[in-house]
Amino acid sequence: ARRPSRYPSADHDTLHIPEFHMTKGERVFLYGPSGSGKTTFLEILAGILKAQTGRAEILGHDLTKMSESQRDQFRAEHLGYIFQSFNLIPYLSVQQNIQLPVQLSPARGKHIQNEDPKKMILQMCERLGIAKFLDKRVTELSIGQQQRVAVARALFGRPDLILADEPTSSLDMDHREKFLQLMFELCDQYGTTVLFVSHDRSIQHLFSRSVSLDSINMAAHGQGV
Repeated sequence: ARRPSRYPSADHDTLHIPEFHMTKGERVFLYGPSGSGKTTFLEILAGILKAQTGRAEILGHDLTKMSESQRDQFRAEHLGYIFQSFNLIPYLSVQQNIQLPVQLSPARGKHIQNEDPKKMILQMCERLGIAKFLDKRVTELSIGQQQRVAVARALFGRPDLILADEPTSSLDMDHREKFLQLMFELCDQYGTTVLFVSHDRSIQHLFSRSVSLDSINMAAHGQGV
């Protein structure tokens, strides 16, 4: 169950979600207008923000019972987060950016301990069409190429869950669909679940399930705690 959260400086409930479930391997599309709380919801599920009441249980772990450092560790070990602005490290190469999750979390590195990390990165980047940029700084890449680096980084180390915050907002329709198809192929290969949030419903047909944030957020109907 996921329950209320407030923005740090807000004096009213932004989210009041009595219940929301996902099953392993699902591709869930969560939609809502700008300012409806989509990013806040993802940040609660990722442990970046802490729900003020209720529970936020991910992969059998209640994040509301964890300290901030424990939530950071949990996120590093189990989750891949694709930010709307990508959050790539500008002075690092493409390969160095992709390797970060495993370098920051030895536990996540164990997921691929029997594989050659460099070969795995190369194969993933070949499928994403960015293999020839591995040694380039990410600042030398186009927006679309940086987006693919962000996906590769999120998937490296085979996380259990990908949380994606409108990463296709800067792409046209044709490139959005191609991007999502590539991401889904890799997620299927690694057995990774996807929660993707966006205000753009034109891509929802590509997902196994679509959910309106307003339909699960009681605060949107004036029902706070």
